[in-house]
Amino acid sequence: MDRTGAGTGAGTGAGTGAGAAAAAGATPGTASIFPKGPSFTFDDFSSKDFIVRDFIDTLTETAIPASRRSGQSQPAFDPKPLIRTFENALAQLATLSEELQEKESELLSNVRRAEIQHDQTLETLGHKLDQSMQSFEALDLSLNNPGDNADRIGGHNGTGGANVAVQIGEMLEELDKKRRRAQDASFLIQCWTEVSETGRLTSLEEIQRQGGAENKVRCAVISRQLMRISQRLDTPSWAETKTARANGLSNGSTETNHRTHHNTREVIEKFSEGLEQELLQQFNNSYRRQNLDDMRECAKVLQDFNGGASVIAIFVNQHQFFIDRDQLIHDEVTTDNEVWEQLADPDSDPPGVEPSLQSLVDEVKIVMQEESFIIKRAFPYYETVLIKFIQRVFQQSIQQRLELVLEKANTVSSLAFLRSLHSSRAYISALVEDLKSHGLTEYPEPASSQISQTLDQQMEELFVPYLVGNSYIDREKKSLEEMYNSLLFKFTAYHAKRKKAPTGFMASLAQQSTQLLSSAKDAYLERLNSSELTPTQKAMMLRVAGLQDNRDNKHDVEVTEEDGQLSVQNAKRMMKWLAESVRRTLELGSPVETPKDVNVLLHLLLATMDQVYIETGLDAVLDQSTSLEHSKTEPDLSFLPSVRSAVTIAAIMERFITTVLIKLAEPNTTVRRSMSAKTQTAMDDIERKINGVMKSAADVLTNWVARCLASHQKKLDFRPRDAELDTLQTATCLQVSTFLARASHLVAQVLDGPNLEVFASELALAVLLLLFEHFKKFQVNATGGLMVTQDISKYVASLKDFGPLTREVETSVELLTEVGSLFIVGPEALREKARTLPAAAPSASAGLGRKLTKADFRAFVQRRDDASSPGIQGVLAAL
Repeated sequence: MDRTGAGTGAGTGAGTGAGAAAAAGATPGTASIFPKGPSFTFDDFSSKDFIVRDFIDTLTETAIPASRRSGQSQPAFDPKPLIRTFENALAQLATLSEELQEKESELLSNVRRAEIQHDQTLETLGHKLDQSMQSFEALDLSLNNPGDNADRIGGHNGTGGANVAVQIGEMLEELDKKRRRAQDASFLIQCWTEVSETGRLTSLEEIQRQGGAENKVRCAVISRQLMRISQRLDTPSWAETKTARANGLSNGSTETNHRTHHNTREVIEKFSEGLEQELLQQFNNSYRRQNLDDMRECAKVLQDFNGGASVIAIFVNQHQFFIDRDQLIHDEVTTDNEVWEQLADPDSDPPGVEPSLQSLVDEVKIVMQEESFIIKRAFPYYETVLIKFIQRVFQQSIQQRLELVLEKANTVSSLAFLRSLHSSRAYISALVEDLKSHGLTEYPEPASSQISQTLDQQMEELFVPYLVGNSYIDREKKSLEEMYNSLLFKFTAYHAKRKKAPTGFMASLAQQSTQLLSSAKDAYLERLNSSELTPTQKAMMLRVAGLQDNRDNKHDVEVTEEDGQLSVQNAKRMMKWLAESVRRTLELGSPVETPKDVNVLLHLLLATMDQVYIETGLDAVLDQSTSLEHSKTEPDLSFLPSVRSAVTIAAIMERFITTVLIKLAEPNTTVRRSMSAKTQTAMDDIERKINGVMKSAADVLTNWVARCLASHQKKLDFRPRDAELDTLQTATCLQVSTFLARASHLVAQVLDGPNLEVFASELALAVLLLLFEHFKKFQVNATGGLMVTQDISKYVASLKDFGPLTREVETSVELLTEVGSLFIVGPEALREKARTLPAAAPSASAGLGRKLTKADFRAFVQRRDDASSPGIQGVLAAL
């Protein structure tokens, strides 16, 4: 009961109580002193929203007069109205509870009576079921064992009999089969008599005219049986020549000619052909009306003639897809020229499959899915039909269009052909996988193994002509060679001009390098002038090479020094082209041949990027460095950053080889080992050439420092007069320090880490030896000693700033500061220094650097102007 209902009930009860009080003698318009409590029914408690608390609150509110609730003064609480209200409510609840109990007892009684009646009904039905089962068992026993029943009835024993009903059914079925065979044999004899005597098949034609699938099947079976009878009984009809057949003659015996008046073979064949044509026409009409049941009946009958070959042929050949496509299949490939140029451009991404081929493949996918639904319902041997349909689609439509696309691509460029071949195969392969997953006749299940095998076989046969043997990898190699030779043409042309007749023991190696450059240049020019080269491919090669189409200037191309420099950007382009080629090789080539294919690509990469590009660039740098070793002017070390380009390109090449090419060759251990060996040899050659360049660069630096010290340092630089002294540092020191700082900046662009440390340490040792000998040559006065100290301090700072030094070399460099102090300290300090000096320095091969010995100490101290003083002489005498 909701709260609204409770309030209404309470208010109604209150009103009723007031009316009763008025009827009992109260004056009109006055309220009764004892109001009557509310009244309730079952409906008040049957609501789903009934809440006991709300019900109690309603009773309490209706029992408190409004005047007492709203007055300003609150008199003492009077519980009597509440007590009367609750007493009244309890009395009504008790009455309602009694009524509810009576109804519940009545319902329980009705339920018990219904249960008793139900149990009685079940018991009666159970007895009837038992009686029916006993009657059935008795009947079954009487049917299955009639002998036993008769024996029991006759009062003697007997053997058990078989199931009479089953035996009778089997006998009747056997008799029916014999009857039908007899009728068929009789009809067959009748037909043979007709055809052999009258040359007609009237009875069989009558059955044919009746129509119906069963009659047509019967006609097909009988005509086939008649053909076999004719083969045995009418041999002249099968043995006569074409000329005899045309004249209606026979070559059989006289007796046979008397018995056979007509050529039964021709009559039966003519009837069979007519029946077959009629069925084919009916099948064709049913196909147009999409009457799948009738198509299936015709296909089933035609299967008896030739295994269904004729109906399959008419279904496939007259399919609207092939009729429409036959008109379009030989249309010229008319793709936009911009797309073909993009295909031929090695720096642009492939645009994808050719649009007309894509349209055809998309249509094939839809047609195959739709027709497989019809094939499964129109043919009892649907898998055979679907296989023929698939073969026709691939061998006629897709193959012819694919050939047109690839022929067009081949007339554009070799790269366009390879890209078109790859994109076409990928798109057709996706079609095959979609058809397999769709299932076709097995939809929604995947395609059967036979259908999947057919699709894979057709897919393979499409691309066999382009992938057989080494034809594909040869195309890839040729395409890459064209692009590489084009890109490196100016580079090879520059260095071919730079190369001169080699001399010395390295002559043979230099000659080999010159031959590689010449062959690369000649290969490019020969290909460029080839008649086989298409205009698009020629334009691409010229663009990559950075040339203009000027035929009169092919053999004398103007090149700059920049063309002869190694370019990391060009190397990245070459690696990008190679990566695209490797991807195509993986997707188009056979997994078994992949190791051999990547080995071919590796050989091309090493021959081009390593020998023609990196090593040639390093040879040029080495030649330039060697030419500066005895330079009379300050050497230009701008060639050093080229070494960094060579290092970067070699690292890119090695990483690609090890992470891609060699990984792909892992299935073939022999090929993988060969590739690893060739790569290691190439990297060793590059490293050896880089080491040669850096050794030559160190010689250039050392020789120039030695030249500066020997030629620019004046004899009186360290014996200045005080009036002539402008600075405590000589010009030679400033010149050498500035030169080493510039060289340090360039070397840091080439080397880093341990390599830079080794180079800086070797250079520091070489310069250190020069300085040791240098300061033994000059006479030094007191002021000059300060200049020597300042020069040595500057030299030490320059050597340390050149690069990180090993601990031993850094200790040796610090020794120079000790040398400077020998020119400024007094005799007592010199005597202290002399006590710790070794007799001789360790060998330089020990890697410990230069050490100050007693001989060095004597040589430096003797260059002092005060060396003849008694104090200095005493120190020298003590050595």
